[in-house]
Amino acid sequence: MSELKSKFLEVYYVLKSELLNDPAFEFTDDSRQWVERMEDYNVPGGKLNRGLSVIDSYKLLKHGELSDDENFQACALGWCIEWFQAYFLVHDDMIDGSHTRRGQPCWFRLPEVGMIAINDGLILRNQIFRILKKHFRGKPYYVDLLDLFNEVEFQTASGQMIDLITTLQGEKDLSKYSLSIHRRIVQYKTAYYSFYLPVACALLMAGENLDNHTDLKNVLVDMGIYFQVQVGTDIEDFKCSWLVVKALERANEGQKKLLYENYGKADQACVARVKGLYKTLDIEGVFAEYESKSYEKITKQIEAHPSKAVQAVLKSFLAKIYKRQK
Repeated sequence: MSELKSKFLEVYYVLKSELLNDPAFEFTDDSRQWVERMEDYNVPGGKLNRGLSVIDSYKLLKHGELSDDENFQACALGWCIEWFQAYFLVHDDMIDGSHTRRGQPCWFRLPEVGMIAINDGLILRNQIFRILKKHFRGKPYYVDLLDLFNEVEFQTASGQMIDLITTLQGEKDLSKYSLSIHRRIVQYKTAYYSFYLPVACALLMAGENLDNHTDLKNVLVDMGIYFQVQVGTDIEDFKCSWLVVKALERANEGQKKLLYENYGKADQACVARVKGLYKTLDIEGVFAEYESKSYEKITKQIEAHPSKAVQAVLKSFLAKIYKRQK
């Protein structure tokens, strides 16, 4: 484990301890144990890229090493994003009826948890604002932070909503799926919280006004869309993915019929037929072309940015996601 990641995890334990002793609520032993187990199960898993990106970005904006205080605060904001993701994923897994997350059963799938996970998600959400209050209340950018998290939460929930209702329509008529719908879903559901939020947190800490950085938001959203174009369980889940939209564009009538009959079915034979069609239509080649064009476009956008420090932040993001292996 890298030194940065282990220091980041140390801050998790500090924040968790503070939350489990929050004076606004009188914990019993049982409730404290429940919340601690729920946090440990849902928050610190995964690669922690979003949280770590706050620290990386802040360092680049500050042109060097951070003081202990600055480092702690950047870590705390990074953890707020990880808490944010945990809250959304707990609910997302329930909505999608998922079985596993990060190699273990989804939280709501644990026999003793079930529907309690709805409330647990809400607790995770509220803990973000407890962390912000405790560590940032005295900062001149505190209100901007609250505003940022509220706005990104609204955008993410709205993205989730268009994903879900598009899937409903797609189940009836696959031709409803288009690149513009795919872009909107990814922009709102994933790109704002995964790409824009970490950089926006770092900018606020560095004393910047986010209104002066709308161009940066657009570049990060483009990166988020580029990042999301890949195969997950989109075939089984009937998701409006970039791959199925491209397949629909390239397919003849017989191939479209095959897609309509097999897309969105959990049966592995159906999934294999869809993947086979992707191969026939050379969707991989189309993706490779999309990938290099996107990379070129994003690189040009970055190099047009007037601030070298912001360029460095954006380049470090792009380096993490370009031709990344899942």
